[in-house]
Amino acid sequence: MTERITSLQNPRVKQLVRLRERRERDEAGLFLIEGYREVRRALEKGVAPKELYFSPDWFLGENEPALIEQARQAGAQLFELSKDAFAKVAYRERPDGLLAVATQWKRTLDELTLGPAPFLLVCESIEKPGNLGTILRSADAAGCDAVILCDAVTDIFNPNVVRASTGVLFSVPVVVAESATVHAWLKAKGIRTAATTPHTDNLYTRTDLRGPLAIVMGSEQYGLSEFWMKGADVLVRIPMAGQADSLNVAMATIITLFEAVRQRSG
Repeated sequence: MTERITSLQNPRVKQLVRLRERRERDEAGLFLIEGYREVRRALEKGVAPKELYFSPDWFLGENEPALIEQARQAGAQLFELSKDAFAKVAYRERPDGLLAVATQWKRTLDELTLGPAPFLLVCESIEKPGNLGTILRSADAAGCDAVILCDAVTDIFNPNVVRASTGVLFSVPVVVAESATVHAWLKAKGIRTAATTPHTDNLYTRTDLRGPLAIVMGSEQYGLSEFWMKGADVLVRIPMAGQADSLNVAMATIITLFEAVRQRSG
């Protein structure tokens, strides 16, 4: 049975607004999934929402009822919101009338499934949710086996990470761990590390990026820490011909990943 909510003071409406905050998400062990595409991809990958909130006044197409029924069959409790109530809980400027609540998960390094030549992306202290979401999309497009987040600043369940990843969060294995733990694990698995930095003469296009490999990217403001700079097997740089001395971390990730894809597929 679907419950209808119209009051902006309804406890469920207030809870959805609170779940935008990391502390509230972590305490509840929940997170938000907003948008038709994101909810659909979550369901496709077996992430069953606990609750699904919808508002037909905001629907953009004709496929929403089928998705709502799919969520119901997956066990989601359904709530229909008025247009104003949904506008309050949505974090998009122009919502499309679908917002799910799902349970957070944790994955460890030892739970990753690796082939004979693993291709991993390691990111240290990424700060901006939009960058992290775009990085996840890039890793998915490049066919990375997993993304490992070291000393994470932004949590993967931030609503803007979910949004910027366009639901890829549900398909790419993501592990959050400390740098020292990750470095030791990579060494034990025989996975070579290629760390990106402007402070090297090794061009990324002239460095062998085949075989078991983890590309390591640093934070937006400070780049990689000295730990990774000293501990990496090889340092690589993207040549910069203009006045800028660095690229946006998400853009640099895309460029480096797809050079590795070019080499590994050739």
